Amino acid sequence: MKPLITIATVTYNAEATLERTLQSVARQDYAGIEHLIIDGCSSDHTLSLIHRYVEENQARHNIRLISEPDNGLYDAMNKALLNASGDYIVFLNAGDCLHSSDTISALVAQTQWAEDEQRHPAILFGDTHIVDAEGHFLHRRRLTPPDELTPDTFRDGMRVCHQSFYVRTDLARQEPYDLHYRFSADFDWCIRLIRHASRRRLQIINTHLVLTDYLSEGMTTRNHRASLLERLRIMAHHYGWPSAILRHCWFVVRACLHKVSPPHRDERGNDTR
Repeated sequence: MKPLITIATVTYNAEATLERTLQSVARQDYAGIEHLIIDGCSSDHTLSLIHRYVEENQARHNIRLISEPDNGLYDAMNKALLNASGDYIVFLNAGDCLHSSDTISALVAQTQWAEDEQRHPAILFGDTHIVDAEGHFLHRRRLTPPDELTPDTFRDGMRVCHQSFYVRTDLARQEPYDLHYRFSADFDWCIRLIRHASRRRLQIINTHLVLTDYLSEGMTTRNHRASLLERLRIMAHHYGWPSAILRHCWFVVRACLHKVSPPHRDERGNDTR
């Protein structure tokens, strides 16, 4: 029996970037998809786009919309964890797309599915391409996925893009996003889930597929410094202060060498400049 995949998209006033994301899900040739959209009561045309998308595509995939106030980005994402019906969940930003029409079917084909759901892989992950506003390929993500994910993998930064990180929903619910973090809770979440899977000796599978086209912003953002400081705290929590400080010194040098700081959009697809 093949798994049901929940694709969760959280939105708030994301009309400028959302449609490309919706269409990339609509194009999937895999039947077992639930598209769960968590909206924070958008005041622009976001909800109109979503309602049209539901009308046009409900027969293809199960689409569910929850629109109600929330307490911020990661609160909305925890809401998605609680409401997801799928065996696996992935978060896809407004503005980001599944790489091709067979992305989900190709991902599912990478492993054998046991009758016992507790034997299913804990995490499936892959690569990410950076694209422009028209969807044209720019380059591979600088931090490429390793062959294997271990609890120490993220010492060097977020080696796997959050949008290319598929987690068994039952495990994800046991490790909700930490609402103490405003900008980098996804970084902490991935580390905790990898550790959870490793403790239980559950499979973590590199699909060796490009799973996501990530929309590039190409500009330093207002919250980038706050995000880096928060990530420093997260790394210190998981790996200790000496290691965290040493790695962040390298991150600063690397950013200077590249001249341009990495972009940061929130998971709703809004530029946080």
